[in-house]
Amino acid sequence: MDISRYRVDGSKPFVLADYATGRDDTFKNRKAELAFLAHNTEELDLLQARFAADGRAGLLVIIQGMDASGKDGSIRAVFAGMNQYGVHVFSFKSPTAQELSHDYLWRLHRHVPQRGDITVFNRSYYEDVLIVAVHKLYENLNILDRAKGPDVVEQRYQQIVNYERYLWENAIVVVKVMLNISKEEQAKRFLSRVYDPTKNWKFAIGDIIEREFWDDYQHAYQSAIDATATEIAPWFIVPADNKSFTRAVISQIVLDALVDLDPQFPKMKAKAYEDLELGRQYLMGDPEAIAQVGEKIKKIW
Repeated sequence: MDISRYRVDGSKPFVLADYATGRDDTFKNRKAELAFLAHNTEELDLLQARFAADGRAGLLVIIQGMDASGKDGSIRAVFAGMNQYGVHVFSFKSPTAQELSHDYLWRLHRHVPQRGDITVFNRSYYEDVLIVAVHKLYENLNILDRAKGPDVVEQRYQQIVNYERYLWENAIVVVKVMLNISKEEQAKRFLSRVYDPTKNWKFAIGDIIEREFWDDYQHAYQSAIDATATEIAPWFIVPADNKSFTRAVISQIVLDALVDLDPQFPKMKAKAYEDLELGRQYLMGDPEAIAQVGEKIKKIW
């Protein structure tokens, strides 16, 4: 799959309205989308094993989107097939009092992946230039006036660009996905939470209230993505009205990121190969190898 049509890297002005919310003609039908996702899931599992063994880089995948755009389901579908010891998912809700007493990057930076790991942020520091911008939450912060003026959101754009460059310069690759859902599809998904008893727990009146700010959020996404899309930390604007299509695209985005890193199993030193051969002979019952292992045990103890 060619994902270039979804990629935004700052090389030209970004207009959110130019990006579709529905599936395109990449696949013949939903069955083909599911088959593609299944294939990519297998490839991701194999690549992750090399990525973890290589240990030279970390991968941070940021998933943003309006309420009901499919963030949770997409993360489960794309990353569940990988070794969970090397994949970490963090979901960020409203900040606590302790988190608000720190700079806005603090609560997230401590979860940035170590090299060899993949970390997924379900929402991220971009909330601090999205919901914060829409509702001007910075005005209520207990902070010096100079740190909550009218230019605070624009200042944060530059801080985020600098922060993502800092991560890149420290071998952390950042991939950012915006799930682009239509207002009509969001309404359908909210209604399914109302009518389906198994989904009632997902419904929150706060989501309906936030829906009243739809145009404001579209503007906030437009501004944030246009200001923070770079060659080293691009955005991908993924159509989100069709779940199977969305997940297929995200799987390709993550797969391409890992392929570009070209992780390799470490090359062992000559001594390691000698130990491998000794281990093989020992396990095959070779008397000389058994004696050598016995001598090693004596030295250890």
